[in-house]
Amino acid sequence: MTNFFIIHGAFGNPQENWFPWLKAQLTKEHNKVFVPEFPTPEGQSLENWMKRFEDFERELNENSIIIGHSIGCAFILSLLEQSPKQIQAAFLISGFIGKLGDSELDKLNASFAEREFDWKKIRENCRKFVVFHSDNDPFVPLAKGKELAEKLGAEFIIVKGAGHFNKKSGYIKFERLFEKIKEVKN
Repeated sequence: MTNFFIIHGAFGNPQENWFPWLKAQLTKEHNKVFVPEFPTPEGQSLENWMKRFEDFERELNENSIIIGHSIGCAFILSLLEQSPKQIQAAFLISGFIGKLGDSELDKLNASFAEREFDWKKIRENCRKFVVFHSDNDPFVPLAKGKELAEKLGAEFIIVKGAGHFNKKSGYIKFERLFEKIKEVKN
């Protein structure tokens, strides 16, 4: 059994996009799936999200797989940077570091994304990284996904026309991600 964690992004929640569908698929295969709810946009800060995740830390182990969307990806990087445990894999969807060029989002995401990361420590704490990015994401430029993949030595998958991999882009299911998770897990 694998412990999965699905981390939403800014303005997000556990019931949006493809998260409930993916949780159901993973649960059918007898995995434990955690989809924490983090404060956003009110109270959104790396410190507050880390405090919220303390309730789930004991479930992290060498077989764990973490899946993040948007700013949830930068949160995962911080988790890996600070964790004393190595995990099996991290899937980063529409992830980024640094500024996006939108003053409202940049201010909201600053504590997560606008800092120096210990890339060596992050890579040591996760055996496999997979980065999914769209060629037409309205919030996160493709170059941001490429940068993230390069820093992590990750497999980089570009999905044509997927937008921000959210409900607005038609993503209430994400079969390609599920197939990739099964491939990495086995």
